[in-house]
Amino acid sequence: MNDSVSQYYRCPESHVRLSLREPLSESNGYFNFGTGTTCYGRCAGHSPSKCPEGPLYDVMADAKLDGGTVGLPFDLKQVVDNLRYELYSQEASSQAETTMARAYYLIRPLLSVSVRKHIQRWHFRDWERLAFPHWPVDTTVDQIFEQTMLLSLKAQSVSEIPFVWFWPEGATSCAIMTHDVETEKGVRSSPYLMDMEDAFDIKASFQIVPEQRYEVTDDFLNSVRDRGFEVVVHDLNHDGHLFREKAEFLRRAKAINSYGRRFGASGFRAAVLYRKQEWFDALDFSYDMSVPNVAHLDPQRGGCCTVMPYFVGKILELPVTTTQDYTLFNIFNDYSIDLWKKQIELIMEKHGLISVIVHPDYVGDSRERAAYEALLAHLADLRKQEGIWIMTPGEIDRWWRQRAEMKVVKDEVGWHIEGAGSERACLAFASEKDGRICYTCDSTPDLHPTNVRTGREDRAERI
Repeated sequence: MNDSVSQYYRCPESHVRLSLREPLSESNGYFNFGTGTTCYGRCAGHSPSKCPEGPLYDVMADAKLDGGTVGLPFDLKQVVDNLRYELYSQEASSQAETTMARAYYLIRPLLSVSVRKHIQRWHFRDWERLAFPHWPVDTTVDQIFEQTMLLSLKAQSVSEIPFVWFWPEGATSCAIMTHDVETEKGVRSSPYLMDMEDAFDIKASFQIVPEQRYEVTDDFLNSVRDRGFEVVVHDLNHDGHLFREKAEFLRRAKAINSYGRRFGASGFRAAVLYRKQEWFDALDFSYDMSVPNVAHLDPQRGGCCTVMPYFVGKILELPVTTTQDYTLFNIFNDYSIDLWKKQIELIMEKHGLISVIVHPDYVGDSRERAAYEALLAHLADLRKQEGIWIMTPGEIDRWWRQRAEMKVVKDEVGWHIEGAGSERACLAFASEKDGRICYTCDSTPDLHPTNVRTGREDRAERI
């Protein structure tokens, strides 16, 4: 359990000592770990609920501090893995929904967007009644780690615990723009999106479908890479059946991996955000972008409940943390960026990854393009005013892998960070203020998130 916290924060293991209070309940279920922090797994001293609706038992009072050790009434790693890997959702999945989805994707190529959106609105009609994950952004995993860090501060009787700040050069949060190119129309529209993004000095990734949808030429791939944008493999043929059956998936994965080598792509995204994370080890990519944070409005529901990257075996998952453009425009019939701005605000409160999907296929009209341009302008302003880091997914992958190998060590001078890339890393400190976690980042940029303090000299909190 200690490893989970030290891997999230990259803090010294000696500062976080956890033990498990047993015995645990026989079955998995839902419970709280502090107000509003819904967990799924087994817990000690109580039988968890079978569903997330209604009042849930709060195990926070059952956590014990003893001799510098935090005794948790649940297995931290199990609960975090249950959420990140959507194991709670798999146990409750409906075979009827799976059958319906297969039928839909069989006829989907024959349906116009106007017909599809009516079918999808009917399918998602109950989304507002879903109690978990929490809409519009779920940060349960991040809150679990914050609560554990607060308990560790008390158990260790220290005022602060050092760790490696989440992003390089003290950036407050991170953002990536991604484009799923689904049709020939999307291929033709891609240069226009690159022009829009270049105007704001933002580089995106383009997810390319290798087979059946359109011809993938070297000229097109080079036109993306030569402008500093990134090429990502998007499924195999976008038929919605990639994860339908294990043997077929493994056959397709070989072809997908081959296209990854041909495209020079280090990243992958499955069509329609379908996924089975336990199968990801067959994909020969450095990172994946197929897992939503909250999937209330996706054909496969669930969600990883975190706004931070995390490892699924050897692959780094960069979760999708905002609503897709198709959903915003066609399900909500909303052409403002109000929802995107609200989600970005919530993600930034946790200093997380802002991940956006915009389809070149669906931004052909003036209303869609105006909305996307407004989003780009908003992100560019946040970069200038709030210090967010906007980069391609591949750069995020390289940074997060470097950070995963860094260590905070202490010598006669004080704490410092060691490891490849540490010259870009910032030493941070977690402390408690008014019962909440508070972060201080040792960096030179002027940061403005709500709970980061900059400047090691005076630790002045900047609001």
